[in-house]
Amino acid sequence: MKKICTIILLAFSLTSFAENLANYSFVNADKTIKVEFNLSTKKTPYYKVFFKNKLVINNSELGIVREDGNFYTDMKIVKVSEAKAVQSSYSMLQGKRKNINYAANQYTVTLQNSVGEDMEIIFQISYDGVALRYHFPKTSNDIKKITEEKTTYNFDATTKAWLQPMSKAKTGWKETNPSYEEHYSMGVPVNTKPAIGEGWVYPALFNANDAWILITETGLQDNYCGSRLVYNDASKALQVTFPQKEEIFPNGALNPESQLPWYTPWRIITIGSLKTITESTLGTDLADPAIPMDASFVKSGLSSWSWVLLKDDSVNFETTLQFIDYASSMNWPYCLIDADWDTRIGDAKMKELVAYAKGKNVKLLVWYNSSGPWNSTEYHPKGKLLTHTDRDKEFSRLNELGIAGVKVDFFGGDGQSMIAYYHAMLKDAAARQLLINFHGATLPRGLQRTYPNLLTTEAVKGYEYITFFQDIADLAPSHCSMLPFARNVFDPMDFTPMVLDSIPNIKRKTTPAFELALPVLFLSGIQHIAEIPVGMAKMPKYVVDYLKDIPTNWDDSKFIDGYPGKYIVMARKKDNVWHIVGINGENKAKVIEIDLSFVINDSGYVIFENEKGFQQQMIAKSKNKKLKVVMKSSGGFVVKM
Repeated sequence: MKKICTIILLAFSLTSFAENLANYSFVNADKTIKVEFNLSTKKTPYYKVFFKNKLVINNSELGIVREDGNFYTDMKIVKVSEAKAVQSSYSMLQGKRKNINYAANQYTVTLQNSVGEDMEIIFQISYDGVALRYHFPKTSNDIKKITEEKTTYNFDATTKAWLQPMSKAKTGWKETNPSYEEHYSMGVPVNTKPAIGEGWVYPALFNANDAWILITETGLQDNYCGSRLVYNDASKALQVTFPQKEEIFPNGALNPESQLPWYTPWRIITIGSLKTITESTLGTDLADPAIPMDASFVKSGLSSWSWVLLKDDSVNFETTLQFIDYASSMNWPYCLIDADWDTRIGDAKMKELVAYAKGKNVKLLVWYNSSGPWNSTEYHPKGKLLTHTDRDKEFSRLNELGIAGVKVDFFGGDGQSMIAYYHAMLKDAAARQLLINFHGATLPRGLQRTYPNLLTTEAVKGYEYITFFQDIADLAPSHCSMLPFARNVFDPMDFTPMVLDSIPNIKRKTTPAFELALPVLFLSGIQHIAEIPVGMAKMPKYVVDYLKDIPTNWDDSKFIDGYPGKYIVMARKKDNVWHIVGINGENKAKVIEIDLSFVINDSGYVIFENEKGFQQQMIAKSKNKKLKVVMKSSGGFVVKM
């Protein structure tokens, strides 16, 4: 009898252990991506991710800690749904692809904490990645506050990472950090700690077990803060982490707070090859759909801009006339007038400029300082956009002046109240039919889909830094070769590219052909061109003509070749014309061979460079299906056909 009891107990123990090992499996339609989910011994939710049957993310914890409840440990699985097919189709007014279809398998896990309160974790697995977010389905009238999000990404120690450090809040020029304006650490161990000590910003790129993985967030509403990644030594994983205490709107919330029900932002894990990463649209697929608005005024395109090379003294009536003429001659729809225009030009003269520009088929954009007391910047107009009443008054004034849009600079970080400030400004600008460009700002995280009037955002160490510092100019080739693999994958980026001639007091490291490729390579609803009229006048006619027809709202995009920080070749299509561009981030020449079979037209041209400078060569696909191009050290090329 004793022996029989022992056998029964052993069988029960083995059965319990087996049940504990029986993970829930969630897969995409073609079963190339699988997520396994379960509870740990602490009854903490965890997941792991497989790509083509290879483990790419190890056991990684999930959970939320609220002031009023723990949804992290001592959890119970109540229900796990069957796969539900979700599909959506939408169009973008700017970016890598116009018409987009999204399809995924959705799985919802309902969990209960120790006092019986529910939390759902929603997984959506598409052909190119995994998205997950939390949902608190209960209804409440009081405000709930999240103190910590426990989402982690646990990579194998052999994983390499390409990461941009988060800056220390209220440091830098006039205390304007953080603004997502640091250089990337490239190919570093996944557990690398940034020297600044504040973690890493999104998007973050990894190479794990023969797969490329890009992590970011989207669907960030005004009831949540922006987050970042910090390596947690205890769990040996990167953890989603909330902002620094200074990153708030005056007297506003730092961490997330909301009534219930409450959805958190989507955590996105794009998985596959570099082609998968660069062609993915997950960042907008999972963003909130566009708000109801008349978007007929939203037009993308290129813009002239005097300030980046000529600085403050260029903001005056006479120089602006020249740059309106410049934009008109280049067939560019916009001219940007930068800081202090309100006093250097004034409303009366601004009306004259608007009327003059209208006659030239050019619209004017003007600069604003977003700041309240969170930094000590002095550029103006300042402090005029802080409340809804302020914004309505100022935006109405701009309507009367005939201004098309605003560039708003010097924001204060990622706190929940600062994120709410972005949302409120976008809504008020949409109501007054004004375009928006955020500078000194956070990553947009899909806001360009939700608010079609958001045409671009800086959130990058862009061209203005190159014009100030030689060491940053020296890093431009590798930096620019990194951006299409991370920062600019999903969200528009106002790098303000391209100087073909010269930069005052700076020796440019990149070649003119490298520079010529940037307005097509980089994605931005408005592309503010750094080159000025005197520099453009020195260029061959075929280069000038090429720049008169650069789209910013592409029908499709295609990755050809590349490696983060070393080089990249991309193709982008508008109507039936393909633009193929490449840049070389390394200090050695590269030979690129491009299969042209995807190109629709039979003929076109390539612009490259040799020891004599720019060269143009005609291409006939019927004669040669493959195009071979030599990229010089820190060089590039463009193709149009």
